[in-house]
Amino acid sequence: MSNFIVTGAEQSQFLSWFTDGLRKKFVEKGYEHCHEPVEDISIVFNVLDPEKPRPFRRHAQATFVISIIEQNDKSTNTLQKAYPYLIRSLANHLVYIVHNENQTKVFFVTPEQGFYSLTYHNDDEDFFNNVFERLEPVASSQLVINNEFSEDLKEELWEGNERTEKLSQSGKQLDRMNLLPAPFPIENYLNKRDLRQLKKLYGIGGLSYGNLSCREDEDSFWMSASGINKADMKVIGQDMLYITGFNEEKNAMEISIPPNVTPKRASVDAIEHWMIYKEHPEVGAIVHIHAWADGVKATEINYPCGTIQLAERVAELIRSEEDPSRAIIGLKNHGLTITGRSLEDIFKRIEGRIQHQVPMSS
Repeated sequence: MSNFIVTGAEQSQFLSWFTDGLRKKFVEKGYEHCHEPVEDISIVFNVLDPEKPRPFRRHAQATFVISIIEQNDKSTNTLQKAYPYLIRSLANHLVYIVHNENQTKVFFVTPEQGFYSLTYHNDDEDFFNNVFERLEPVASSQLVINNEFSEDLKEELWEGNERTEKLSQSGKQLDRMNLLPAPFPIENYLNKRDLRQLKKLYGIGGLSYGNLSCREDEDSFWMSASGINKADMKVIGQDMLYITGFNEEKNAMEISIPPNVTPKRASVDAIEHWMIYKEHPEVGAIVHIHAWADGVKATEINYPCGTIQLAERVAELIRSEEDPSRAIIGLKNHGLTITGRSLEDIFKRIEGRIQHQVPMSS
């Protein structure tokens, strides 16, 4: 049975009502409520003090932390105001509650800058059902963020090849198309201790959005690494990684690197790319961008990047396409995953079709 705890800062009258409603709804749906933290806790609702937002110290990567904060906010850019609290509290998800003009809105914020809201309309049952439906699927999903590095990359690939050159050039093309938002400056919001914790938990040293990959052979593919500038990919084993498989027992992506290289982490989307390449031999390249296109099929839930559930749902939608090797799939409140016979094929098909604003919906 999955379990959860409510912890954190002292609560206002409204937050006491809100967290009590969460507690009752999750228990009603079969979750066990713990009064004290335990090592194998599944979900943590961490109430933040706006002046001193303290992270919950996990004991395991599998613990999903949902930070909760209450504000009287008249800001016109709520995402900009809310997002730093997500980062400072080292959370997987942020519930940002805003009281404004006799109305209470609950915003849901993800690390990928997903951002949508619910409004409370004096119906407790309906409200907490809606909150549960938005939080539970993402909170119970399984992250694949571990990496297994082996210094066994063939010597002829240490400096890359024709495919890595195309990958590098495609990263520059994404930049020219203004599809590579700047990496989020985490170091501006976290102290050194918290930054080390973030790296340990999520295997990242920075947030940069979008990624791309291309197939090398039947079993392996090249992919942009995590937290790098995709417009300036040069070094094999750091900017571009050779993904050779997925180890189910260790829940880890397997990566071959040159010797004497300190590798970067694989993009969290590597599991999604691996599933697609494994099932569709005709797919030669994949591009993921935080943008949108009209008329695309999309996932119904905004599963976090790097989860088995997101990868499986995207793979399912690609499978249903008339030509899986040339699919454009929407990720709800997030962006697009695009398959192609080659990177050139992808860019030809999306030219003039991409909208930079991703539509957000509850």
